[in-house]
Parts: sequence; structure tokens; C-alpha cells
Amino acid sequence: MAEAVERMGLAHAVLTTVARDDLPDGGASQFTATIEAIRRRTPGVQVECLISDGKGDPASLDAIFQARPDVLNHNIETVARLQRAVRPSAGYARSLAVLARAKAAGLTTKSSIIVGMGETSEEVLATLADLRGVGVDIVTIGQYLRPTTNHLPVARWVPPEDFEAWKEAGEALGIAHVESGPLTRSSYHAREAALAADGGAVVAAGSSPQN
Repeated sequence: MAEAVERMGLAHAVLTTVARDDLPDGGASQFTATIEAIRRRTPGVQVECLISDGKGDPASLDAIFQARPDVLNHNIETVARLQRAVRPSAGYARSLAVLARAKAAGLTTKSSIIVGMGETSEEVLATLADLRGVGVDIVTIGQYLRPTTNHLPVARWVPPEDFEAWKEAGEALGIAHVESGPLTRSSYHAREAALAADGGAVVAAGSSPQN
């Protein structure tokens, strides 16, 4: 991974993984080893981690936090009412707790909401308020696209004006940056979002502007 980041000339690398619940630490050691390898090889690169909740295990989460990723991303995914249907092995409160713990560790935090699964606009606003309440700096909001017929159907196609309204509402709440649009995903404009959340102060010196 470190070699790939160097060869592509990245300024901002996003690391993610499927949940590694088969491993005692949920894959935390793999994240830390990868962060360290990237920084040894290309010290100027910003590293963003998109992690699972690690089943809320403090030791696993703290191992990742101590590696000091430039952005710690954990997705809330949907509103509280739909969590059981959308994320049967996760939980709304646990995800908020992960984000709160990351913020308490002094990290820039990020989360994502997928819409179009049956939530109301009021529930999206409530979720934005909850994310702001635990200090989340960056939120992405995007349209749900059904991957297979075995997944939940699309409840509605959200119009662009709703995405714009949520962006304005989230930033009015105090979230530093909200990226909101039909095709927005967790890593969409990741470097720009990190810069915006940091007031434009973070610059990867001598590196390519690519994400």
C-alpha cells in the first residue's frame, strides 16, 4: 500500500477495509501498520482511515487513534430508526461513541449518511445534530443505490435541493464541512474536505494534488 501511494504521487490517501471481525483486534493492527508504512515512505502524505466500529473495543480503537491518522472516518450510515434494518451488526449509539472517542483523542473526525432508504428529512437533520454533538468535523451525504436485489430497495430518489438544504443545515449547526449530493460517497473530494475542515491550513508539501 505504501508503495502504491508513493508511485501514484498521492497527497491524500484513504484507507478502508471490510470489517475484520475474524481478527482479535478487528484489523486495528493492519491500519496502524499501513499508516506507519506510508509515513515512512512518503512523510508528506495525509492519511485518512475509514474504519468499522471495532465492536466498540477501546484497545482496538485506541491503537488506530494513536497512529494519528489525519482524518478518522467512521460512517453512521443512516438515521437511528433505520439502523437495525440497514446495519444489523452495528449500532447508532456505538457509532456515535466511536466518533466521540476519536474526537476526544484530538483527531479530525468524519462520518457519512446514505439517504433514500426511507428516512425523513427531519431524521437526517437530527442525525446531523447528533454528529455535531460528538464533534464530527466532516459529513458526507449521498444517495443510496441498491447493489443487488437482496438489498433494501430504494425508497426514494432525493432531489438536489434536499442535498443542498442538508449541507446548509449541517454547516449552520457548526459542522466544518458537509459534502452533499446524489453521487457523494465517503471518499468523495476527501482531500478538499479535509482542507476545508482545517480551514485550508493543511498542505501536503511537495506532493501531487491528486486524491
